[in-house]
Amino acid sequence: MAITTEMIKTLRETTGAGILDCRKALEQSNGDMNAAMDYLREKGLATAAKRSGRNASEGTIELYSHGNGRVGVMVEVNCETDFVARSEAFRNLAHELALQIAAASPEFILESDIPTTVIERETRIATAKAKEDGKPDAILPRIVEGAVKKYKDEFVLMNQAYIRDESITIQELINQNVAALGENIIIRRFARWALGETTSSEESE
Repeated sequence: MAITTEMIKTLRETTGAGILDCRKALEQSNGDMNAAMDYLREKGLATAAKRSGRNASEGTIELYSHGNGRVGVMVEVNCETDFVARSEAFRNLAHELALQIAAASPEFILESDIPTTVIERETRIATAKAKEDGKPDAILPRIVEGAVKKYKDEFVLMNQAYIRDESITIQELINQNVAALGENIIIRRFARWALGETTSSEESE
């Protein structure tokens, strides 16, 4: 079975293993994703996957202000121990995440956080636009799928390209830090404010 870049990317995001290790694992397992994950675990390379189920209740709340107070961010990042929470590497990660949120304006942490109504709205918009552009009905599902994926990649923090290195996503950045620090890391919640921005509660009044 041919090993695609997308397969390698998916395995890398799931396990935190390196690109070459992921390619080798997929080749060894003939493209079977579950078998490839087992291979990486056996080799001790699937660090993020092994640690993702462990409790993370320590951490830090990072505050960041940008543009002389025009944008403010608060993000809670959790790890497993106070020792790691106080480390320079963990603090730097929390700061980088705050910078990412300030610059890229995500609305959700994970894809699973997106309300069904939002996905339905984006699907309707993409379908209507494709029809207006005269796209054949046969390819509408593929066009809509691409549009929804683009929305997720833009507004889901874990899917966003890292602002300092667009070759990796925030999920991959987290995975790298899980591997380096040896603990599970979770982005618990965040808030972003921009000066003069109207909130949803104000809009409903």
